[in-house]
Amino acid sequence: MEIFSSVQGEGPHVGETTLFVRFGECDLRCGWCDSPQTWRPARRCRMEEARGTGRFRERPNPVSLADALAAAEALELPAHRFVSLTGGEPLLQPEAVAAFARAFRARGPRILLETHGLAAEALAGVLPHVDVVSMDWKLASDVRRESDPAHGPVPDFHAAHEAFLAAAAGAPELVIKLIVTPASADEEMEEVWRRVAKTAPEATLVLQPVTPTGRVREAPSAERLLALVVRASRVLRDVRLIPQTHKTIGAL
Repeated sequence: MEIFSSVQGEGPHVGETTLFVRFGECDLRCGWCDSPQTWRPARRCRMEEARGTGRFRERPNPVSLADALAAAEALELPAHRFVSLTGGEPLLQPEAVAAFARAFRARGPRILLETHGLAAEALAGVLPHVDVVSMDWKLASDVRRESDPAHGPVPDFHAAHEAFLAAAAGAPELVIKLIVTPASADEEMEEVWRRVAKTAPEATLVLQPVTPTGRVREAPSAERLLALVVRASRVLRDVRLIPQTHKTIGAL
C-alpha cells in the first residue's frame, strides 16, 4: 500500500523514528478502523519521495523487494530505529513479510511486526526475522470478521488470540494492544488479561483509548481508563495507557 518515514505513534516505542511498510488486505472489519482502504489489495503503492516531506509517488503493484529497498534507502533507511511491517494484515502474506523483514533488518533497523494477532500458523516463518511482535487483541463488541454477518453478536476472538500469543511468546519483545471504546465490556477485558497472565505474563499490555473514527464517535473517559489500568495491573506486571500520539500531531 505505501512506504513512508514517520515516528511510531502508538505502543511502548512511541516517538521513535520508524519506516512504515504497509501491506494491503485485511480479513477483519474493526468499527474504529482509520484505514479501510487497506481492506482490499491495492493496485498501486505510494512511496514517499524524501524523508519528512509527505510527497509521494506511485508504482504499480506488486512492488518488488528491490524496489521497496530502493524506496527505503531514499528515505534514509539506516537512520530509523525501526521498520514497521503493518497493514491491513501483513500475515496474510507471510512469505513476502519474511523476505522484507530479512532484507530490512540486514540494513540496521529493528523490525516491528504489527498484526491483528490471529494468524498463528503464518507467524512461524516470520518470527525469526522480527524483533518486536505487536499484536492486537480484538473485542467482539467492536470487531467483526469479514465473513461475519453485518449485524448481531459474533463469536469472540479470545481462543485464537491466545493461540497466537503462545506462538509469539518466543519473540524478543511482545506487545499486546487492547483498544478500549465505550462499548468495550468489563468481562471482555477481564478475559484478556486473564489469558495473557496465563500464556505470556511478561508481555507488555497497552490499553489504547480509541481515537473516534468510523462507527466509533466517542472515546472512553479518563476515569474509565484509569480504573482499567488499576484492574489490569493487579494481574499483569507491565500495563501501560498510551493514546495514539500521531493523531494528536496530524501525522501519518
